[in-house]
Amino acid sequence: MKSLKLDYDSLIPEQIHDYHGDIILTTSSEAPKSIKIPALYEDILDFEPTVIEGLIMQKLDSAHSSDELLIGIDPGKRIGLSIYYYGREVEHSLHTSVEDLVSHLVRILAGLRAKKKIIKIGNGNMRMATKITNLLNLRYCSDFEIEFVDEQRTTVKTKNYNQRGKRDMQSAKYITRREGPRHLVLPLSRIGSVSYTHLTLPTILLV
Repeated sequence: MKSLKLDYDSLIPEQIHDYHGDIILTTSSEAPKSIKIPALYEDILDFEPTVIEGLIMQKLDSAHSSDELLIGIDPGKRIGLSIYYYGREVEHSLHTSVEDLVSHLVRILAGLRAKKKIIKIGNGNMRMATKITNLLNLRYCSDFEIEFVDEQRTTVKTKNYNQRGKRDMQSAKYITRREGPRHLVLPLSRIGSVSYTHLTLPTILLV
């Protein structure tokens, strides 16, 4: 929980009934049969920190479902990433390879439910943007929406040249606010077998 930078109290099972916090994280064996406040179980600790934070947000706002999971990507030598869920940024990070980025995104997309899962990629490096899209299409077994957006004037000028990749992460955040033509990417399992080596553009359904 420390990695999520959340304040928390440590309890023994007998104290759960009288606890007045916002949410409880417990084991299935120690959880009371009835709990008056939202509860999550220890198996969520196997997930990415971003997914854990998202699951907590779902529990705390269970009356409203999130309409969208919004992801911004700034492709380049250092790949900036910004993720929004329930209208707030839940992650900004830096990745050094497309493989690393896509593996991370698959875990996020699979772990967080949303009516729409939208990925916006800056068009400054279309070769890498297309590679990211195709690899996601190959590895993520569900549909998502993609936008290639104009990334002009998303680069942030900093005194210390791109210190710790801050510029790339900030650019990814700005990319989430840009609009571009939107396409629905269908999983390959629903449209038949397609060789990745022959894909130059994502297999898309225009909407």
